[in-house]
Parts: sequence; C-alpha cells; structure tokens
Amino acid sequence: MDTSFVNNPLITVECSLDKVKPSAEPSDCLVIIPTYNEKENVEAIIGAVLNLPHPMDVLIIDDNSPDGTASIVKDIMARFPGRVHLLEREGKLGLGTAYIAGFKWALAHDQYGYIFEMDADFSHNPADLLRLYKACALEGHDMAIGSRYITGVNVVNWPMGRVMMSYYASKYVRFITGMPIHDTTAGFCCYTRRVLKALPLDNIRFKGYAFQIEMKFTTFKYGFSIKEVPIIFINRLLGTSKMSGSIFSEAVFGVIKLKTSSWGKKYPDYSKKD
Repeated sequence: MDTSFVNNPLITVECSLDKVKPSAEPSDCLVIIPTYNEKENVEAIIGAVLNLPHPMDVLIIDDNSPDGTASIVKDIMARFPGRVHLLEREGKLGLGTAYIAGFKWALAHDQYGYIFEMDADFSHNPADLLRLYKACALEGHDMAIGSRYITGVNVVNWPMGRVMMSYYASKYVRFITGMPIHDTTAGFCCYTRRVLKALPLDNIRFKGYAFQIEMKFTTFKYGFSIKEVPIIFINRLLGTSKMSGSIFSEAVFGVIKLKTSSWGKKYPDYSKKD
C-alpha cells in the first residue's frame, strides 16, 4: 500500500500497525470514522490512532464500500481485538446517520467517556485528537471542536473557491444561529459521554454536513461548554472527496429552518456540572 502521504510534514504520528504497543487498560476514548471507498487510507488512519500515546479505540462505519474497505478493517480487527470495531451498513445512508449509529454504539459501551468524529483521509491530523481530548478531559469542556477558522483560515491544498464557500458558510451559520462558534461545519470533534446521553439523537434531522451544524447547535442550546481548538486542515492526498456544492447548500438553507424551529422551544440546561 502506498503510504507516501504519511510523510506529509504536518502528519507526525506513526501510522504503521506494526508499531502499535499493547494497551494495559481499556481505553476511555472511541474515535468514530465513517468510510466509503477509503482502502487507500483506512489502514494508515487506524494505525495513526492506535499509535497515539493516550490509548484510543476505533470504530469504522462503512457504507458498503465496493473497493473492499470493510475487508481491510476486518483483517485489522483480527490483529487488535477489542481495539478496532466495525459497523457495516447496506449503502450510502448519509454522514449524519453514520455518526448517530456510532454514537449509539459508543453509549452502549460504558467504558467510553470521550467520543470523537474524524475523517478517514488524513484531512484531520490524528495527533490533534490528543488536543481535543485535553480540552474535554483536563480542561473540563463538554465538547471540543477542531476549528479551521478560529485563528484565521487554516486550510491546506483546497481550491480557493472551496475555501471561501466553507469559510463564509460558517460565518453565515454563526450569524443566523447566534452560536459563538467559528467553524460550525467542522467534522473533527470530541463529545463527552455526558453530551451524547443528553442530546435527542433520534431527533437529529440532517444527514449531510448540516448534521454537524445541528449537533453543535443542539449542544449549544443545551448549555454545554464548547471549546474550539485551532487545527490545520489538510486536503486529502489519496481517495476521492465526497464534498459537493449540494452539501453546502443543505448547510446554508437548512440552518434557517433549524433556527426558526428553535423559537419558543424549551431546552434543558446543562450549563452546570452534576
């Protein structure tokens, strides 16, 4: 397998499965990674997560990838039982439903106190998982967001048009919803178990990238503490992007309905810790 992309100077995490050290204790962290045709990336991204100094388990949610992604994951599961898990779905059912399925799986396993979302293609640096974990586990926040826009525009190798679309979509969402979040469409996040247990997961309506907005908006309305952690987002080097203009359209137009439906609605207040 070609792993030349691992030599990207921005990716400093060891990605080889042969270098993974056994963990003496069960992990309190689960990293959920949806996949569709990610055979070029899936082995290395799992290796990168398993090699982190704080033990983290991996849950791959595969939407019946025709390229054999799930078969690769099954081989890795045999090597690392209890550390790597797989949910196979019948087809492309949407990013939001994939994460909801992953969240429910995590909640069914009591050991996981911190549940992460990230992409399979190394657009999110696996080393930054530790920074998101720190924001929640050590600093006491309920949710941490890997933010491309809190310190400017930290995106590498995206076409300028796509950068501008993403940046101003987040600005627009922030304006409409009133959320004090700069990167409202970010897909690199850490939720504490407390948040996912409280949120009405079955009522989350959006399936595309607007799902990310709805999750943040609901978390914000419930009074949970949210921190944005600055990251550098790196465009994928292998595989094919699933992004399209229609995905951003869902985010831009769906947010109006999201905001209006919240008018007059009573939300639980989780601003105080138990």
